[in-house]
Amino acid sequence: MNSIYPARLAVKTIFFLNGFAHANYYGRLPRIQDLYGFDNSMIAIVLLASSLGAFLAMPFAGWLVVRNGSRSVGMFSIYMYCALVPFIALCPGLTTLLLVFFLLGVSAGMLDVAMNAQAVMIEQKWGKPIMTSFHAFFSIGMMLGALTASAFSSMSLLWHLTIITIFDLVVITIARFYILHDKPEKKQEGPAFRLPNGAMIAVGMIAFCSMLGEGAMADWSTNYMENFAHASQSLAPIGLSAFALAMTIGRVFGDGARVKFGDKKLLIVCGLIASAGLTLAVIFPDPIVVIVGFFIVGIGLAAIVPIAYSVAGNTKTMPSSVALAMVTTVGYSAFFFGPPVIGFISDFVTLRYALLLVLLLFFLMTWLGVRYKSADGV
Repeated sequence: MNSIYPARLAVKTIFFLNGFAHANYYGRLPRIQDLYGFDNSMIAIVLLASSLGAFLAMPFAGWLVVRNGSRSVGMFSIYMYCALVPFIALCPGLTTLLLVFFLLGVSAGMLDVAMNAQAVMIEQKWGKPIMTSFHAFFSIGMMLGALTASAFSSMSLLWHLTIITIFDLVVITIARFYILHDKPEKKQEGPAFRLPNGAMIAVGMIAFCSMLGEGAMADWSTNYMENFAHASQSLAPIGLSAFALAMTIGRVFGDGARVKFGDKKLLIVCGLIASAGLTLAVIFPDPIVVIVGFFIVGIGLAAIVPIAYSVAGNTKTMPSSVALAMVTTVGYSAFFFGPPVIGFISDFVTLRYALLLVLLLFFLMTWLGVRYKSADGV
């Protein structure tokens, strides 16, 4: 285990930087709207460009990882992702901003498949469940990124995004020396580029519901806090930070909970907790109550996606990177397409009622947990 520890720490660092960069620019989403003069529907179109990029990239990313290894694909995508962030504040108009967000989605989609393939490989070498601990570092990055967005709320958007990008690129350059050098996988029967099959869709649908909740919190929690719960500009990002803190706590203890309670029971309880938290935030739109509600949502969602990724990555029926690409394609179709849809709905029925869609999916996620079977039976 000791020999693999530097690689484990390096991959955790990549997870951290992914969440950190994401929360920094999504934590400033109201300022992005102000900068370009967008309403919720227009910013939803911008988010949809990112959704499309990720959705198109993920199945292709599995193919790339099979043929080039997760390290090569992961390093390319994390450099690309972080380097694009400052351009959010430099676009001359809508068309250029759409292109930037599309490329952010492409790089984020490739990165998610590659870094989870690295995590599965390390988990297998470690010899016990540790997938949740990797995702904990993504949540830590989200939490600290949201806090940074709050601290930099008075700074210009360009300077803020430039500073965090320089930090990200320096850390990536150090971490890359410790990422595992995996070789391209041996040729398998059938194509590496595949659409999700029935088994992976079953796992992916659980991830779908959870990721839509994560996406809603990441993309709309600040807007909900500021524009509906009437929080101040400095307090508004704290809703996202509370959610990310709860995700971190849940994921720190998630691997132990999986061993003690089993995946099925954990999925059911987590679904009920997430539903309760979002119900609280929707019914009582007071800033402090909403922060507490978002925290409870984070506790509920923490372990669900790592469970789905672990099941997919350890499948014996196909290359792990291809199975991961299938689950992430299904799951991230919600993570990326869900928030833009919420934006469109919110312009018709307000963001408060748009979040009821997320609540319905939490109920569905709980029901899918009840029907969940063991990894071989999914």
